[in-house]
Amino acid sequence: MSKRALIAVADGVEDIETVTLLDVLRRAEIEVVLASIETRRMINCAHGTRLTADAMLVDVLAQDFDLIVLPGGMPGALRLAEHQPLAERVRQQAAAGKLFAAICAAPALALQAYGVLKQRKMTCYPAFSERLSGCTFVDQPVVVDGNCITSQGPGTALEFALTLVEQVLGKSARASVASDMLL
Repeated sequence: MSKRALIAVADGVEDIETVTLLDVLRRAEIEVVLASIETRRMINCAHGTRLTADAMLVDVLAQDFDLIVLPGGMPGALRLAEHQPLAERVRQQAAAGKLFAAICAAPALALQAYGVLKQRKMTCYPAFSERLSGCTFVDQPVVVDGNCITSQGPGTALEFALTLVEQVLGKSARASVASDMLL
């Protein structure tokens, strides 16, 4: 049975983070659904990249995913934070012990707002760490705390994506994808 990941996107998500996540997870042969929270599938990223989502988020919320991941970027992370159906779905994922992840501003804005960071070690774009409460900020590129994986920003996107591959498929899959990418 293949593994499935949901990447939720909104206008203003960070270009590098979104494309890196999508690319690396698909290289690992994880079935990825890029889902828009907007009223259309076309997304305008923070720095002008345009992406066409595979689906509308509302149409896939009831589906089962091994991983749900949120890219950062502004105002994308804020839009994701304010989307209540996504918030509820991430809460369900966390409560079920399944993997959920976010990078850049998304951990501090979205995951914090969803209430899924309580008592966890995590990281985010350092300037957003002042917005955190009830969790422990760790100044590292990627932090894994149980089923929660967080990362700091565009420059850590590749390491973050490879860590997600490892969490979903194991160390050998991570090593294989990294080797094929000449890392």
